[in-house]
Amino acid sequence: MELYKETYQPLLMDVITVPSPDCYQREPGQSCEEHSTAMFTHMERALAQYAQETCAVIVEPLVQCAGYMRMYHPVYLKKLREACDRHGVHLIVDEMAVGFGRTGTLFACEQAGITPDFMGLSKGLTGGYLPMACILTRDEIYQAFYDDYQNLTAFLHSHSYTGNPLACAAGLASMSIFENEPVLENNQRKAQLMADSVAELKDHPHVAEIRQTGMIVAIEMVKNKTTREPYDWRERRGHQVYQYALKNGALLRPLGDVIYFMPPYVINEEEIRLLGKVVIEGMSVATGDES
Repeated sequence: MELYKETYQPLLMDVITVPSPDCYQREPGQSCEEHSTAMFTHMERALAQYAQETCAVIVEPLVQCAGYMRMYHPVYLKKLREACDRHGVHLIVDEMAVGFGRTGTLFACEQAGITPDFMGLSKGLTGGYLPMACILTRDEIYQAFYDDYQNLTAFLHSHSYTGNPLACAAGLASMSIFENEPVLENNQRKAQLMADSVAELKDHPHVAEIRQTGMIVAIEMVKNKTTREPYDWRERRGHQVYQYALKNGALLRPLGDVIYFMPPYVINEEEIRLLGKVVIEGMSVATGDES
């Protein structure tokens, strides 16, 4: 998001960026897979030009969460893995938000059948009860830094509370639930309930798209459904939905005019139906389409 980049630019390193494979931008009649495949040409061109000075490509697989819950097809990740291998560039995936069953598989990368070089994990690692994050990497990379002390090749990174025992205990408890309970199977059923709860908004005159990947549903509010003209951001239509929901027993956090569900896995059927009902009513209030 440009807001973040502009605000923190003095602290950030210079990076090469390419256009998103976001399927919201696909042409009429074009499938998500076709669009994501076509958009990969930008990444291929960047790697061909900059591979010799590039350490890694960083990507959030399947869903760009902070970027208004934009979603794309797994084919992009498959092509990216192949291209990174071909150009000798590491692939880093940020599964902080999309990992641990959020997208329908334990990790989003599984849907593309790929293994990254580095994987960032958090959030679902402890179920949100305590903050904890970790980075996974391939054994070849680990071994490159594992050597006798005098060679000074250690991968030096830590902070004062690394390995906090309470957070680790929460993480172990969360992992045991995945091992002993059918979390992914339950999530698939709940994902369908989430889709059903807002299905009637598909024909809403101010909904450009309802998109879903696993346990993430996003609803794009627009001024004009046909042209996809957005509302003036100063009207804060999404915030009006938030306010209505708050008065009716639901806590939402819209991203601008994108209303989304990303609930904890313990949500039940009644609560899913309530969320859908509140969002449908709230959007009618926010868009002036009350019947």
